[in-house]
Amino acid sequence: MKIKAIKHVFFDLDHTLWDFDKNSALTFDKIFKKHQVDISLETFLEVYEPVNLRYWKRYRNDEIDKIELRYGRLRDTFNEISFAVDDILIHNLSVDYIEFLSTFSHLFEGTLELLQYLQPKYQLHIITNGFEEAQMKKMKASEISSYFKTVTNAEIAGVKKPNPIIFDYALNLAKAQPKESIMIGDNYEADILGALNVGYDAIFFNYRNDQTEPHIKQVKHLSQLKKYL
Repeated sequence: MKIKAIKHVFFDLDHTLWDFDKNSALTFDKIFKKHQVDISLETFLEVYEPVNLRYWKRYRNDEIDKIELRYGRLRDTFNEISFAVDDILIHNLSVDYIEFLSTFSHLFEGTLELLQYLQPKYQLHIITNGFEEAQMKKMKASEISSYFKTVTNAEIAGVKKPNPIIFDYALNLAKAQPKESIMIGDNYEADILGALNVGYDAIFFNYRNDQTEPHIKQVKHLSQLKKYL
């Protein structure tokens, strides 16, 4: 079951190591209180989370830019739940969301134990579509920066996963070859297919129990990666 010849392990960050949904919920709770937005957090998040995923897919596909991502996902969520807000409030919420999100530091269960297990055996790296400044702050706040040799983000690579250029950029930065590299992430299209198309091996972190192809290696808890690595 162990995968041979692997020297470099590349991770996605959000939704893979860093618990985006939990940290995001805490952020919204904080900024809603700050701006006195009288809304049920549970009701908001139930609508926001799928809206956010749709916006990130559009962002990956270069259909929208960073500003529209940050503003549009909030506007659409408030519209869907028929909660009246003006453009100024949406703008202020979008700014504060980015400012405070990276101050929270919850990781998926088993993250630190896994990184401690892998670090003596492999060189560890990050490939993320997230924004450079925010991602570095998240890693620092959650105290995982020291585990990683390199961090590749879409802003420095100039393209987003699953574009092969970002995977090649990460390989060059890590001084690695595809055949000795493996990608671990939660997004089947961006992380898994993107990496496989460039020659990496890949393991799908399928904590949402999504339907996938039977030949794709997958785990539902980070601790299960130990059977492969």
